[in-house]
Amino acid sequence: AFLGMAPGLDFESRLVARPDAPEILEQELRAKSYRPEVIAMGTNTDPYQPIEREYRIVRQILETLFEYRHPVAVVTKGTLIERDVDILGEMGRLGLARVGVSVTTLDAQLSRKMEPRAPSPKRRLVTIRRLAEAGCPVRVMVAPVVPALTDHELEAILAQAAEAGPIAASWIMLRLPLEVSPLFQEWLAEHFPDRAQRVMGRVRELHNGRVYDPEWGRRMTGQGVFADMIANRFSISARRLGLETKLPPLRTDLFKRPVRVGDQLSLL
Repeated sequence: AFLGMAPGLDFESRLVARPDAPEILEQELRAKSYRPEVIAMGTNTDPYQPIEREYRIVRQILETLFEYRHPVAVVTKGTLIERDVDILGEMGRLGLARVGVSVTTLDAQLSRKMEPRAPSPKRRLVTIRRLAEAGCPVRVMVAPVVPALTDHELEAILAQAAEAGPIAASWIMLRLPLEVSPLFQEWLAEHFPDRAQRVMGRVRELHNGRVYDPEWGRRMTGQGVFADMIANRFSISARRLGLETKLPPLRTDLFKRPVRVGDQLSLL
């Protein structure tokens, strides 16, 4: 919204690329005052957009981070991340990388309606397996959990994902901030008119009568009886499948600045 774009088609069809991002990143990493902390990619929007296949910005960023032995956490639902499985595997084995892959539903038909331009659920499970086999720690994210629409799949998603080799799991309740709410409700009325009222009723139940609660600690899960039930179901299933493990912290102690031409001259 701060770019003056609509959350619907604009969000899906108009992309803002920063081809100079790898160079800017390296400038920051080389600053004498810089202290390494985990860099998170994909917390706002998926870094592996289709256009990344051409621009390779994420790939260059990962190469820079690996050269500097800098930790990174990536969240995606895109299979393009498999292109970078070589570098993520190496970084993962050093404790420098981990990846979260989101799976919303196992229902292929529902998935095409909810995320028409995203990889299928089964294809995402393949991505989890390939990352795990390469040595990169993977967390399966049941996200978003849509009350009265996908919540019944929670255990099934975890069970199928567990076979692919992740070491941890998490869940996030459906969030409808600002302009996302009317967009979702319009989609719901079009595709599931018979469930729309029930879904939105559950959403309001989670947020004390509102469609969204921005309060930290509640916005990802909601609160109340239904939220507690989802949390308990998740905990029981994750524990049974060995996915309740907390991901180990990524390492910052390996950080180093590679020697560049001119470094010695700068000391004179």
